[in-house]
Parts: sequence; structure tokens; C-alpha cells
Amino acid sequence: MTGKVCVPAVQLTMAQSGASRKANELGMRPMQERAYEMRGEQYLLVKSPPASGKSRALMFIALDKLKNQGVKKAIICVPERSIGGSFSDQLLSKYGFFADWTVQPRWNLCNAPGNNDKSKVKAVEAFLTGDDNILVCTHATFRFAFDELGVEAFDDCMIAVDEFHHVSADSMNNRLGKQLGELTGRDKAHIVAMTGSYFRGDSVPVLSPEDEQKFVSVTYTYYEQLNGYEYLKELQLGYYFYNGRYLDAIMEVLNPDEKTIIHIPNVNARESTKDKHKEVEEILEGLGSWQGVDPHTGFQLIRPANGRVLKVADLVDDVPEKRDRVIASLKDSGHAGNRDHVDVIIALGMAKEGFDWIWCEHALTVGYRSSLTEIVQIIGRATRDAPGKTKTRFTNLVAEPDASDEKVKDAVNDTLKAIAASLLMEQVLAPRFNFTPKAKGPLQDFDYGSDGYDYNKPNAGFNEDTGQFHIELNGLMEPKSKEAVEVIEKDLNELVADFVGEPKLLGHGLFNQEMLPEQLTIEAMGKIVRGRYPHMDTEDQEAVRQHAIAALSILQQAKAKSSSGEGGDRFSANTALIDGIRKFALDVRNLDVDMIDRINPFGEAYSILSKALNENTLKRLEEIIVARKISMSLEEARGLAKRALLFKQQRGRLPGLTAQDAWERRMAEGVAWLARNAERNNNG
Repeated sequence: MTGKVCVPAVQLTMAQSGASRKANELGMRPMQERAYEMRGEQYLLVKSPPASGKSRALMFIALDKLKNQGVKKAIICVPERSIGGSFSDQLLSKYGFFADWTVQPRWNLCNAPGNNDKSKVKAVEAFLTGDDNILVCTHATFRFAFDELGVEAFDDCMIAVDEFHHVSADSMNNRLGKQLGELTGRDKAHIVAMTGSYFRGDSVPVLSPEDEQKFVSVTYTYYEQLNGYEYLKELQLGYYFYNGRYLDAIMEVLNPDEKTIIHIPNVNARESTKDKHKEVEEILEGLGSWQGVDPHTGFQLIRPANGRVLKVADLVDDVPEKRDRVIASLKDSGHAGNRDHVDVIIALGMAKEGFDWIWCEHALTVGYRSSLTEIVQIIGRATRDAPGKTKTRFTNLVAEPDASDEKVKDAVNDTLKAIAASLLMEQVLAPRFNFTPKAKGPLQDFDYGSDGYDYNKPNAGFNEDTGQFHIELNGLMEPKSKEAVEVIEKDLNELVADFVGEPKLLGHGLFNQEMLPEQLTIEAMGKIVRGRYPHMDTEDQEAVRQHAIAALSILQQAKAKSSSGEGGDRFSANTALIDGIRKFALDVRNLDVDMIDRINPFGEAYSILSKALNENTLKRLEEIIVARKISMSLEEARGLAKRALLFKQQRGRLPGLTAQDAWERRMAEGVAWLARNAERNNNG
């Protein structure tokens, strides 16, 4: 190894207000109260971060549906058996609610012996015809039961799907998605969907546009959750570049004094040595000298140089009885409040979504994960609030692209994916933006700075209680339909995920000097919006596009301001980020949509990357990415032609192929491409 380069991509400092932990008179925390207010909806989608209390929110909603809404049975579906414990009995009445959550032991099928989900179908059938009204099972068990019993068997039932991002609108390859489509088509069941990450991480949407319109969504943001914690003060997300083997670099980022989950790479991954057990052994050796195995927990005992014995849980071991003992020790509720129960967890394909270890201070992941969703879920393992836990971090250890490596293109893709993950998490963690046209007036309870709201200047206000910004933009199109309003209020992060998650697009945005910002902000984002919301009219599609790009670009510009010494050197819930956004908004005399569209939204990411990688590596990255040429498609040409018509309406002439302005030339090229294409078709 020749060295490791650290890129602390995101740093967030929280206010420690304690708001997200406070319960109302019914025992509900803010997120749960928000979800419960919508309990009467037949189709409900709850989007909320890990540790915000989604499981208990579902209990409140299910009990109300069973008592007051004519629902006869509640079936809770979780992606894996270990998450079934989140729905164990709870004395909700102790805190003011009208009933307790009780699951008869025989109906928590996640605890039933054996791994054969098909064999549990008979149990589901018995439950549906019996007197009890709450059942917990895996997604797989529900799929098999649905296939065998048919959609009619679930009439008057509430089907709750935990970790909803496992669903897909691709009915050919995702049976659960197809089954939910049948349930909504029959319209005789209630569905509650819950997720901490609505992005699937692939190109297939979670729901079809038609089905998504049936759901009412409740969103509780990461900012609201983290800023309202009682103990946790600082979160850092970073990717670390290394040369050589990851095992030679890992101890440079692994601090034995931090409670850590290490996710080693899949054996098929480029970073893997292809011997997962030897990798665990090397990590243990790096931590210290082996002292044996705890006979009760199965934890490995390691003594580091400082003399304190570390307890390490090895979840990579394939021996069933050994791994089962370790898993049982980690799940032991009697030790949930004991910080010293375990120090380090080493996992492969485990300890991600639904895994609850509140003491985790560092989630260390080797290599890029399969999707942005997985990254979000892993980060969620480290963002629990716990007494004495003031700092936490996520580290993605990434191999630096080596120009001499024959697999350099794979390395480039992994680098782009790591950057995409950091860009997305910045957006997820940031306060929410409210954009309005200039001089529309102040919004209630927003702080516009020491001078207050000024009708003669651009304004940027902040509401710390709700974690929202208000920024005025000239030329902003406002949404007309209810759906477009809801997309702008709740779903902009999904658009950003699609935008940053396309490697070719991100690569050209970072490294191709000839790529126009408008090709990203107008063409690429416009295409994503049209693909997600094809039924929206063109004006609403444009309004959604403008809001999404403004949110991404302004956050990146604010980050540049706050890291340049003009507003501090880190994100802060109360100072630097807010000051950075205000400074950017107020420094620009006429902040408008056209100006936002002319900003490369990946410019700040490149600035950080250029400080982390040497000149030769950057040059090699540029060569590889620019070689992946992006040719104009018919859809893109049509979009440019529409822009050209708008240009003509505004300026009285069509764009020119020889114009000095690069974006004007691009529009003219689109018109010319369509003309050539039509001529070719006519000539046959």
C-alpha cells in the first residue's frame, strides 16, 4: 500500500434538541404522531429514517384499524426473520394508548423453527380462519401464502410491508410488487408500507405511477430525526481511497475504541481476497492478540496494545451453531442497554437493515455496496441515539483507480458510485427547501436574518423547528396539480437519487470539460422527471425539474461557501450550512432558475475529489469517462427542440448553430438532429 486518501464528504452537527425523542400523551414520538394522524388512509406509505420508531408507529396504526376501521386481521411482513423481533409485545397502554400490542407466540412466524417459508403457508391459512388478529412473517412467507391462497383471502386485512424498498413495480421479476398491485386492484385490503430508504438502487421504481397515486405518504426527514436527538451531536460520512489490499489499509480507519460494525466485501467483489475467513483473521490480528472465545456469547476475545480486551462478534463464520450463538447473543434484549456487551461486529451480508445496536459509533464498509439503498441502510446502523454517544461516522473504504490495473474501469465505476452515495446522503441529511418566486412574501415562522424579510432583495429564510429553508427564485414555475405539489414536498430526494446514481451521467458531469451544465440540469434531470411522472403535464414536469435541480445545486453551492472559510468548515444545523445557503442566495443579485441551470451540480464534488486524488489518477479517470461518449437520442433531440421553441418565443428567433453561447448551440443541434432524422426517414 502506498497511501490512503481521506475525503470527509459530509459533516453534520446536530442541535441536540431532544424533540424527536419526546412523546405525546398517547406515548407517540413526533414521527409516530405524524403517521398516526393519517391512520384512516387505506393505502399509506411511511418514509422515515432508521431509529425513528416506524415499528411502533405501525403498531398504533394497526390497532386503530382493527378496532375502528373494520379491518379484521393485521399481517406484518418483514424482509428477514431477525427483524421480526421489532414487533414483539409492547405495553402501549402504559404510556396512554387505548390498547397493548400483543402477538400470540404461534403467530410470530419469524420465531418458528426452520427456514422453509413454504411450510409456513399452512400457518398463515390457519391464522386467517382463526380468532387472533395479528401475525408477523417474512416477505417470502407472505408471497408463498398469497400464491397459494389467492388475493381474496386477504380481504378486510391490513397488509403492512416493512422495508418497502424491497418491492418493485417490475411485476415480471418482483412477485411482492405484483401481489401488492393485485391487492390495490381488488381494493378490499388496507396496505401500510414503511421504509427508511425509498430508493431501490436500480432503475426500476418501487411503485408504478398508477399505484403510487393511490398511496398517501407521510415523510419524516433525516434532519428532523437527527437534529432532535438528545445525545448524538456529530455525524461524519466519508469515503477513503486506498492502494493495494484493503486489509493493509483498514487499520488506518478502524479505531478499536469506537463501537464498530465492519462490512467486509462479498467474495465476488473486486476488493475481496476470495477468502472471507482469512480476511476476518487478518482484521482480528490487526486489532490485537487473540485470547480465546467467550463460551456464553461466542464472541472472539482480542487484547489490543492498550490492554483492554475487545469482544468481537464474527458473523462471517459459516458454522451454523457458532454463528447462531453469536446472533442470539447480539439479539439478547437483556444486554440492549449494556454498552460493553460487544465492541466490534464483523459481517458479510448481515447487520444491515433492521439490525439494532444503538451503541454503534462507526459503520465501516469495504468496497461499494450493491445500491444506494444499501448504503443508506448501513449508515442507519450508526445513527442511533444513546447515552454518552456524541459522535458517529460512516466510512466507505474504496480502492483508488490504478491506471495500470486491467480492471481500472470497474474501479472507476466504484469511485463514481461512492461519490454518488455521498451526494445523495448530503441531500437526505440536509434541511428541506421551499422555493417560491421572488417577492411572494415571508413564510410564517421563518427567520430571514437580522434585517428580516425585504421585498426589494432576494430572501433566504430558515425554520429551525421544522428544518426547512425558504429561498426565492426568479422565473420559478410553481406546480399546479396536487400530485406535483406532493412530489416537490416529499419526493425530491428520489429524483436526486436517480440523477446522481447514473454512472455515465455523473462521470461526464465530473470530468468532461465539454459537458454543458444545461445538459445535466435541463436535459438529464428533465428526462428523469418525464420518466417518473409521464402522466404529468409539461408545465408540472418543468416545475418539478426546477425544484429538484435547485435543491441539489444550491446545497452544493452552500457547501462550497461553508467549507471555504466564509461560513465555517463543516455542516452545522445552526450555523455554517444555514449561513452558506444564505450567503449564496444573497450574494447573487438576481438568483433565478436560468442561473441555477447554468451551474454544474457536480462541481463541488469534483473540487473535493481533485484534492484527494493525484493528478495522474484524475487524468486517467477523465480519459476513461470521456471515452464513454454520450450520443444524442430522439427523446433528447425532441426535448431540445421544445426548448428551442421557447427560446424563439422569448427572443423572436431560433437558436443558431454558430452562436457564441454553448447552450444555444446545443438547442440548435437538437433541431438539426431532428431535421436530419426526418430526412433519413423520408428517404427510406
